[in-house]
Amino acid sequence: MPTPPPRHPEPLDPPMVPFALAGMAAWAVAGLVLLLFRDRLAASGHENWLWICLAGFLWGFPGLAVMMRHDANRRRRRAAG
Repeated sequence: MPTPPPRHPEPLDPPMVPFALAGMAAWAVAGLVLLLFRDRLAASGHENWLWICLAGFLWGFPGLAVMMRHDANRRRRRAAG
């Protein structure tokens, strides 16, 4: 008797907004921690790390907008299917 082919699991489709918010929070926390060491960073020539944290946080806003649209489409797909 032939065995049936294995069933493939459904792909994961989690809500993405929490991931975008977590990324933004991580950049914000990293920037705040680095603010405590601003003098040391300036002395060693790494003051641009603060700007990198700010850029990471600010780039999170377009990412958040994209993830909000993704989640809305996800809800629409699940309601239709």
